[in-house]
Amino acid sequence: MRKLILGLAITLDGYIEGPNGEYDWCFTDQDYGLNEFFDRIDAIFIGRKSYEIAQQYADSNNGEIVPGMPAMKEYVFSKTLKTVKEGAILISDNSITEARRIKEEPGKDIWLYGGAELTDALMKEGLVDELWLSVHPILLGDGKTLFHKKDNRTKLTLLKSKTYESGLVSLNYRINNDQWPPM
Repeated sequence: MRKLILGLAITLDGYIEGPNGEYDWCFTDQDYGLNEFFDRIDAIFIGRKSYEIAQQYADSNNGEIVPGMPAMKEYVFSKTLKTVKEGAILISDNSITEARRIKEEPGKDIWLYGGAELTDALMKEGLVDELWLSVHPILLGDGKTLFHKKDNRTKLTLLKSKTYESGLVSLNYRINNDQWPPM
């Protein structure tokens, strides 16, 4: 089965964007492990808001959502969008069932690119297998948090960590889908 990997930038105080949706705090001065990550994946899950922001960025950056990102199958999860760009697949109904089905298909791992709501829904269903967090050395103080309130704890196992001279720390965790404490 393919792994679903939530990979994104986060501030030290747990925000994925500023109070006005800004992400100007994200470091872009080097690779930070992206090329190695791109070798692992061949598909991307993305929520509507993240998709719209990514398309705006791509329109002014040679069509690339992320610099150097290879072509991959793109699944856009949205109940409100009616169309998506050519080659992308819109999933508007039965999103959890569809995510499970796609994970069962042959292929490389899948990047859960973003969308706090999509991430929350997939986490609640136990469909996210790994977290790859690029922790930026900044305290925003306000904005959108990565994780919503939960009723239970989720245990993680550290797979890999790397510290960069810029102060960014890359953390890769496996999600242990057993609940803690045991119920």
